[in-house]
Amino acid sequence: MKTGFIAIVGRPNAGKSTLINTIMGTKIAIVSDKAQTTRNSIQGIYTDKDSQIIFIDTPGVHKPKHKLGKYMNKQVYYSLEDADIILFMIDSNASFGKGDLFILDKLKELKSPIFLLLNKIDKIPKENLLKCIDEYKNIYDFSEIIPISALKKDNIEDLIKTIKKYLKEGDKYYPDDYYTNKSINFMISELVREKVLNLTKEEVPHAVTCILESYEDNGLSIHINVLIIVEREGLKKILVGHNGSMIKKIGMEARHDIEKLLGKKVYLELFVKTINNWREKEKYLTEFGFNEFEE
Repeated sequence: MKTGFIAIVGRPNAGKSTLINTIMGTKIAIVSDKAQTTRNSIQGIYTDKDSQIIFIDTPGVHKPKHKLGKYMNKQVYYSLEDADIILFMIDSNASFGKGDLFILDKLKELKSPIFLLLNKIDKIPKENLLKCIDEYKNIYDFSEIIPISALKKDNIEDLIKTIKKYLKEGDKYYPDDYYTNKSINFMISELVREKVLNLTKEEVPHAVTCILESYEDNGLSIHINVLIIVEREGLKKILVGHNGSMIKKIGMEARHDIEKLLGKKVYLELFVKTINNWREKEKYLTEFGFNEFEE
């Protein structure tokens, strides 16, 4: 059986989370057009009759401006060190900029094969794509250059077949029914955070944190309480909305995805709390046994 760890790396919004969700056929990583949506290295465990491939969705590499940003970049570099293959994903509609060169310079230090994935090919004319491929061949000697559309599922099967050619025989790391290394609590919290980011757009920064405070399954339905932590009182007002309109909308959309995840009727309650001190926030998270940057 072919086995191995595949790290997906790239600039923010390149489509890394969309790719891992498409490969897995279910939502493993949340998706938003807001930069640095993914904070953690999230594993999607793909198992078929002749392989087990562990895909690692990493935070987008960027120039850090705060402690959170530094942690996220550290997560990426840690994931790359032991990867059997690195998928360097870029947006085929965007120019190869300084951010891409910064990532590529880091990748050159590694010994693993590097695949260049040209994502979002559904949005680019074929003749432009061919020119794009020729240009990237001159930038670096990539092991493979594979055009894909993570959203439209174009060439995803070919990507899997190509990955298998580079993997070695080995034992499975996880049972066949495992599809991620993340806990249910973490995934529920992330689904709420996704709705916060998508519904508030630029009004609320990506540093918002969601914590699952309680989870009660009575057999027929599940009652869940999630706390949303923001850094300013003004952000709390935005999230609550006029007469609670925004928090109700966030709850409705999150509940829909959580019910798909759990396969049961869900009663979801959301609460918003302002904590503007980093140490106080860390202490609060520890009290609830929650690691915002879950391993």
